[in-house]
Amino acid sequence: MTGYPKIWFLRHGETEWNAERRIQGQLESQLTPRGIGHAEAQARLIAPILETDPPCFVSPLGRAQHTAEIALGGRPFTTDPRLAEAHAGDWQGRLSDEVRRSNPDLVDMETPSLDLFMRAPGGEGYPAFRDRILSFLTDLTEPSVVVAHGLLGQVMRGLVMGLPYEEMRGLTNEQACVYVLEQGRETVLRETA
Repeated sequence: MTGYPKIWFLRHGETEWNAERRIQGQLESQLTPRGIGHAEAQARLIAPILETDPPCFVSPLGRAQHTAEIALGGRPFTTDPRLAEAHAGDWQGRLSDEVRRSNPDLVDMETPSLDLFMRAPGGEGYPAFRDRILSFLTDLTEPSVVVAHGLLGQVMRGLVMGLPYEEMRGLTNEQACVYVLEQGRETVLRETA
């Protein structure tokens, strides 16, 4: 699909629970010092883009808000609840490896994270997750910066690129970079060593 405006997508920096491999979903944990460094790298990458004064949209969850405050250099942004991470139901707050070992009927050690979240008992599920992301995308009217979450980013990027679910779940999920979505294609801005 090429009908969406250009998007600069930033995943939040590493959190304490990312470092522990604990399933966050819509629960909260703080950015680690490494995660703050991720946001600072994004600030350097996004600075020239912010000079063009694009609107900025951010997830309501604390880790994305903290990342946005750093990466956007204090620039104002709009908080949009549709940008919250997928709800992982009963598995939120649990260690990923423990969930994978104790639920062999649903997931195993090789199951991609997107599948794990979408299969979680009591979770949001893919149709509802996709629909709220599509709602956000449909409302975009101009090139915009989005600061949100890994799995939300995988689905948003996949939708913009017209990918089927099977390909979305294999997309990268990096921190400290900026994904640029334009005309149905993706490029990634990273700092050079």
